[in-house]
Amino acid sequence: MSEPERIEGAGVELAIEQRGAGRPVLLVHDLAADRRSLAPLAAAAHALGARAIAYDRRGYGDSGAPEPYEGTTVQEQAQDAVALLGALDAAGGDAIAVGDGFGALVVLDLLVRLPGLLAGAVLVAPPLNQLSDSAAAVLSTQRELLEAALRDGGPADAVEAWRPDADAGVRAAHRAFFADFGGLSSWPVSRRELRAVAVPVFVVTGSATPPHLLETSDALAGLLGDGRRLHGEAVEGAGAGDPLPALRELLGA
Repeated sequence: MSEPERIEGAGVELAIEQRGAGRPVLLVHDLAADRRSLAPLAAAAHALGARAIAYDRRGYGDSGAPEPYEGTTVQEQAQDAVALLGALDAAGGDAIAVGDGFGALVVLDLLVRLPGLLAGAVLVAPPLNQLSDSAAAVLSTQRELLEAALRDGGPADAVEAWRPDADAGVRAAHRAFFADFGGLSSWPVSRRELRAVAVPVFVVTGSATPPHLLETSDALAGLLGDGRRLHGEAVEGAGAGDPLPALRELLGA
């Protein structure tokens, strides 16, 4: 991983990597991850002629975090993304954003709260849990799993329990992981607001997507003003689905 640039977010310093000089494509990673998780997609976007912008969300990788860092919200994460796009002169309305997991909620907030900022988006397995009847039970089970791992092995082990392939760098970002986990249900949005999103938005899942996220993805694609649903095989860089075909279509490539 190359040495990142440093950009001021909404009160924290964010580490970013850019490739290319074409149309901006912002890549927003999931919880228990960092910008490396979307590196294959960044390379693919660059190959399509886009300006790929990947960054570590607050508390992950090379980015900073408040002290103490005990919680976050989807809106706070979106404020970081807005600050980043502005600082990079990429907020002119032609940017596309790709969000994976928790990152998909961040992109959704940009679409809902700031119409005109993005020209389109790709959302990979968005955990918009209020759209799923089974999500509450799944979250309860996940919380019990994390509590047991935290009790038996500590916070880094809890991150590994969530994402077994997490490396040392991701496990070390356990404060950011727990802040994200607590923020999963922090986003207040109405169906009316989702219907008002007019730009094309692909909702993508794959063979590794759990049933409750398939349910939320189906529901979300049906609510968005120009929602488009894709389901296929999982690939490296986006474990719950492949965003590249959707990104290629949005770029007209």
